[in-house]
Order: sequence, then structure tokens, then C-alpha cells
Amino acid sequence: MEHEHSAEAIHERLLAGPTHNYLRDWIYGGIDGSVTTFAVVSGVVGAQLSPWIILILGFANLFADGFSMAASNFLGTKAEHDDWRRLEAIENRHINLAPEGEREEVRQIFQLKGFAGEDLRRIVELVTSDRQRWIRTMLTEEYGLPHEVRSPWIAAVSTFTAFVVCGLVPLLPYVLGVRQSLSLSMIMTGTVFFAIGSAKSKWSTSSWWQSGLTTFLVGAIAASLAYATGVLLKALLA
Repeated sequence: MEHEHSAEAIHERLLAGPTHNYLRDWIYGGIDGSVTTFAVVSGVVGAQLSPWIILILGFANLFADGFSMAASNFLGTKAEHDDWRRLEAIENRHINLAPEGEREEVRQIFQLKGFAGEDLRRIVELVTSDRQRWIRTMLTEEYGLPHEVRSPWIAAVSTFTAFVVCGLVPLLPYVLGVRQSLSLSMIMTGTVFFAIGSAKSKWSTSSWWQSGLTTFLVGAIAASLAYATGVLLKALLA
């Protein structure tokens, strides 16, 4: 059982309202941070350049690309807020100008859900008797919007944090100056890919190893392409 079904537990859960999930922001940032940073590492190694170049380009990517992704996520999520408010204003205006037309929309929405007769009349009356409930019903049923939009700040911070934390992993062997840095970086990055995918399975129907392996393979393909690009450019410019 995912949650309790006692009357008290249900009341408390519904009273608190739905909670937003920022998992996709964290996974998005974590995978992209690992992939792009290791792509820098493998590309520079493929081109046979100095380890110092790896650190310079790696950290530049870590913070510049991480901030860029966070800023993009912030603006994209904020755009959802703006669109929500725009449509809310439209529905407010429509209710003022054509209330009967808006009531007809509500009637047809719930008619399509299978309501009819007195039940349909009653539910239309209940929905349209409260303006805020009326507007929220139209936003959800007509436009497919959620009741509340996620916080752009939390979405951005989640993406940036995951990008930096996971993206730092491929650089650690070079920061510490250990031998066989590339091999260790590859192993550590692959572990991060698999760990992110495995953790993601908690919110999906896939098994932990299937989800982990899929994420690992995506990261491995990206890293291989970066390495091949470095080797190719080295050959062309040699």
C-alpha cells in the first residue's frame, strides 16, 4: 500500500494538496552533467591533449553549462506560470462576457464524462456556483493544465545541483592526479549513470537493473561519440 486509506489519513492528505515532484529536474541535470563532462574528458583524451586542458574545459563546462541548463529550466517553468495566468485571465473575461456559454462548456465537459439528467444539472450548478472553482475546472478540463504549476526556483536549483554533483565525478581522478585517470573516470562515470538510472526505477515500472542499464548505455554512447570526435579531429589537424 502506497498510503493509508483511513478517513483521517485521507482527510490530511487531501487537505495538504498535491505535492510537486522535481525528480525529472534532478535526473535531467544529473545525466546531462555526467554525460557532457565526461564527453569533455574523453574528447580531450581522444585528441591527446594535456590533462590541464581536461580540467580547464571540464570545470568551464561544469559551471557554465550547469548554469545554462538551470536558467533554461527556470525560464521554461516560469513560462508555464505565465501561460497559466494568461489562461486564467481569459476564463475570467469569458465568464464576465458570456457566462451562459461558459456554463454550457462545463455542461458538455461533464456530459462527456458520462453524467446526465439531474446529476449533470447538479454538478454544473455546483461547479459554477463558486467562481474560483469554475475557473480552475475550466483550466484543468479545457486546457489540460495542472491545479498548480511547479516552482521555477526549485526546478532550477534541482537541475543545477544535480549537474554539478554528478558532473564533478568524471573530473575527480584528474583533480586528484591519480594514475590511469581515464580508466578510473570511465568507471566512476559509468557507476553514476547506472546509479541514476537505478534510482529512477523507484518512480517507474521498470526494474532497477533495466533502468540503470538503459541510462548507462545512453551515457556510454554519448561518451564514445565524444572520444571518436576527438580522435578524428586530432587526425585531421595533425
